[in-house]
Amino acid sequence: MVDKKGSAFMKPMNVSAELSEIVGKGPMPRSEVVKALWVYIKKNNLQDPKNKRNINADEKLKKVFGGKAVVNMFEMTKLVSAHLS
Repeated sequence: MVDKKGSAFMKPMNVSAELSEIVGKGPMPRSEVVKALWVYIKKNNLQDPKNKRNINADEKLKKVFGGKAVVNMFEMTKLVSAHLS
């Protein structure tokens, strides 16, 4: 049986100041944060053209990614979680 009350993924979360520079002010569900992050990444051509799983961080994303210049998609999700509460 699946719990129909709504997943934790859909619960509005508070967004850190660094992350809100990219995705906008919270609270917003994690799914919306990830969607907004991808809009930003694509708009600014930050996805590595050779290895699409890697994101090349600009200055705003480096603040969210703990100073890392390049992260992969899976690592990105973990790093973004630290900016949600």
